[in-house]
Amino acid sequence: MTATVFSNLAGMGKEGLCALFAEYGEKPFRAEQVMKWIHQRGVLDIDSMTDISKNLREHLKKTTEIRLPLIDESYVSDDGSRKWIIDIDSGSKVEMVYIPEAGRGTLCVSSQAGCTLDCSFCATGKQGFDRNLSSAEIIGQLWLANEQLGTFKGISQRVTNVVMMGMGEPLLNFDNVMEAISLMMDDCAYGLSKRKVTISTAGVVPAIDRMKDYTDASLAISLHAPNDELRSQLMPINKKYPINELFRAVRAYFASLPDRRVPVIEYVLIAGINDHRQHARDLAELLKSLPCKINLIPFNPFDMSSYRRPSSSSVSNFRQILKQAGYTVTVRTTRGDDIRAACGQLTGDVADQTRRGAREKKRAANEVEKNFGSVDILTLANDRS
Repeated sequence: MTATVFSNLAGMGKEGLCALFAEYGEKPFRAEQVMKWIHQRGVLDIDSMTDISKNLREHLKKTTEIRLPLIDESYVSDDGSRKWIIDIDSGSKVEMVYIPEAGRGTLCVSSQAGCTLDCSFCATGKQGFDRNLSSAEIIGQLWLANEQLGTFKGISQRVTNVVMMGMGEPLLNFDNVMEAISLMMDDCAYGLSKRKVTISTAGVVPAIDRMKDYTDASLAISLHAPNDELRSQLMPINKKYPINELFRAVRAYFASLPDRRVPVIEYVLIAGINDHRQHARDLAELLKSLPCKINLIPFNPFDMSSYRRPSSSSVSNFRQILKQAGYTVTVRTTRGDDIRAACGQLTGDVADQTRRGAREKKRAANEVEKNFGSVDILTLANDRS
């Protein structure tokens, strides 16, 4: 007997909802009503959507659902940061982190349970890979954060910025991430500015090429090395998409935008690996071809890594060399490391049993190939030679 498949309204953007209501013979404005109930008022009970007719509500209850992930655990850092462990259907757990600052609150959102890319300085990739998150599981993290912060009840603390920098590579879950960020920026949902929603990528070039047809969100590039040789050692994806090819795609994406935004270059500083003065000089030379801002991130240690955090003087020297070369440079303040919520430390609890993990990697690879052509994420994950 085949189980009934319900459309999950929580993860559907305006276009999808309009198409659904058209099937019901309803006007497009119904989509906006449902979006406002779910994403602005925090209402998940269809019966409570009182500006929708009773007949339509009854039909929605029979044919759709509003289902979000659940919070399993929560932690509060001494610095005010908050981390939530989120249960997803497959049995894995993913993490999201909220970082409050003066005048803003940033939510770091996960897009995959685990990661296939296995960058050597990141704890997430050491967990294996379970699966891509659905659009409802991605946008559900923002909904849950707002619910936990009291946003739906009018309490002032809220999410003003979203960074797709949690667990996983967002652009290897392209369709679901695009659907979720369309909700983040829709005025009938969360209404976040395109400048305040940032996708961070390790450099999936075909997906960057495709982004301009789907979004105008901001983009951050995980670079972490000033040359291909070192970057390939730290990030196996560079063997597939070297720096020049990556920069070509990034330039094309920003050329398609109507404003003068530039990418943020993320550079994790690892003691004795990529934090020398010469690395800084080489990085300054490399980035001459790419208008950008630079965000330096001192490495945050985790159990499965022998890398070390750089000294304060190394970070200061590196920053000064880049500033003298004319770049806008910030150093990311480590937040939430006492609850293992700092950059590179997110692990969740990825149920990566060998057979299921292999099946999901293969399925994800097929999805990527369908969208972008031949991109062997299995090779990207395993090629550490």
